[in-house]
Amino acid sequence: MKQYIQLLQEEKVLRRLSLIQLISYFGAWFSNVAIYTLLLHLHVDAQVVAFVASLHFLAGVVQAPFSGTLIDRIKPKKLMLSLLVVEMLTTLLLLQVDTLDDLKLLYALIFFKMAAASFYFTTEMSLLPKILSGEKLQRANEMHSIIWSFSYTLGMAISGFVVYSVGVYVAFVIDASMFFIASILLVTLVLEVEFTPHKEHFFKMMQQTFGYLRATPQAFHLMVLHAFVGLTAFDALVALMVENYYASFIATSLALGLLHASRAVGLVIGPVFLGKLINNKNFVYLFIAQGFAIWLWAYLMDSFYLSLLASVCVGLFTTTLWSYSYTLLQKNIDKHYYGRIVAYNDMLFLSTSALTSFMIGFLAKNGFSLEMITLVLGSGFFIGALYYKWIINKENIKEIG
Repeated sequence: MKQYIQLLQEEKVLRRLSLIQLISYFGAWFSNVAIYTLLLHLHVDAQVVAFVASLHFLAGVVQAPFSGTLIDRIKPKKLMLSLLVVEMLTTLLLLQVDTLDDLKLLYALIFFKMAAASFYFTTEMSLLPKILSGEKLQRANEMHSIIWSFSYTLGMAISGFVVYSVGVYVAFVIDASMFFIASILLVTLVLEVEFTPHKEHFFKMMQQTFGYLRATPQAFHLMVLHAFVGLTAFDALVALMVENYYASFIATSLALGLLHASRAVGLVIGPVFLGKLINNKNFVYLFIAQGFAIWLWAYLMDSFYLSLLASVCVGLFTTTLWSYSYTLLQKNIDKHYYGRIVAYNDMLFLSTSALTSFMIGFLAKNGFSLEMITLVLGSGFFIGALYYKWIINKENIKEIG
């Protein structure tokens, strides 16, 4: 943990960006429990739950081809501030959803809210390599993921109790207020980075990016590798676990909050122990460990308290998988293409997450047990391990540091 504290002390801009990230992510996850609690109270079926979960990711997929080009054309601070405002307004409009007739409105609001969130994330991740490099960049990526996980833990856990105590709509108001505070902090940030807006035509820039990916196959392979982490999109699975196994003896919002918070504990502590140990040679073992942890979760799923413990194990490897594969991509691409490549990388990652969410609902509705679905998801990481070994043997992948 010392290296993260030292990095924040040394890098003033990163310190402010991290605080903004913490507040905005906390708000985002705070309302997430409220959304799923609202859906379960409205007695929607498994496919609706899965569709809402997939919308969280599909929004990012749709806007990704355009966001990368816009990132390379618009100053980052102006762009990030606009996106925070969009998140605040769409969150406030969630107060209008209270019956099954409002589901289409809910779908639209989630889509635009998460599109803005994904766009903000992509903008920030393309900004980091411009202010940091080498091990500092790797640590910043790890810290970014830790903050996401910490916000996830705190947001989910506290929201579970708030929703249980005072209701769904208070959570939406708190969420919106978090985005307002984050916007104020961003307005007062002095962000001085080298920025040369590209003057090429919008579609010409997209064409250049595809040409670069064809000429640089290692970049494409690393994007696909990072997308395997999208198999950990467990929101729909957790909601269905609560409905099928735990709702009879614990409040829905509390069960959702505790399960998500337990996994997030693993997400937070994992990189503290694993971050310094991982390199290109042993990275493959993280994929294998993630697969076995998910299999363990499947085995213990029907017991609420053992499932909480297994959730921690599932989270232990995910953050380092995400941050190391992301840093590998940043290390192995041309700076000229940062915004666009990061956007397409996020598009692949979010596509995997959306497909995972949809698959969970589809399989559940067609008679597959949640344990079997979880085993399938875990098996995906063994395929990821084989794919990584193939990339390392075939391509010249630079070490981080």
